[in-house]
Amino acid sequence: MASRGRGGNFGLGSPANFLKFVVVGLTGVAVNEGLLLLLQSTGMYLLLASAIAIEVSILSNFAMNDLWTFRERRSGSAGGRLLKFNALMLVGLAVNLGVLDAGTAYLGLSAAVANLVGIAVAFLLRYFLSVRYAWMRTEAIEVGTAAKVDRPV
Repeated sequence: MASRGRGGNFGLGSPANFLKFVVVGLTGVAVNEGLLLLLQSTGMYLLLASAIAIEVSILSNFAMNDLWTFRERRSGSAGGRLLKFNALMLVGLAVNLGVLDAGTAYLGLSAAVANLVGIAVAFLLRYFLSVRYAWMRTEAIEVGTAAKVDRPV
């Protein structure tokens, strides 16, 4: 079996990329929380407002991660990376919405607090999925022995 580089199948990339991902994520939190509160103030249903806020933050996070965090790892078209990233982040959206709903319905948390908890719960999952699938470097090797190589940047 071919080597998968430092970190193996589940390598989380470089510490520098992780820190950049954290910075981008924090800006995404600001976008998410701000838009959630804005949409909620218009009377929009909480889970719909949250889903919209999450999607807008996913799009802004993609742009910043693509241009800064994982710039050296990009391959293929920007549209392809966006589709892959957005599909992977929908897993995080489901986790975020589940925590938000449970936090407000069962734990009595405010929407803003429950949303922040949901963001935190989904964060590591989103980073792993980003490194592993959205910006994974690949090298073409013979069919049957092709390996994805996760190289530190």
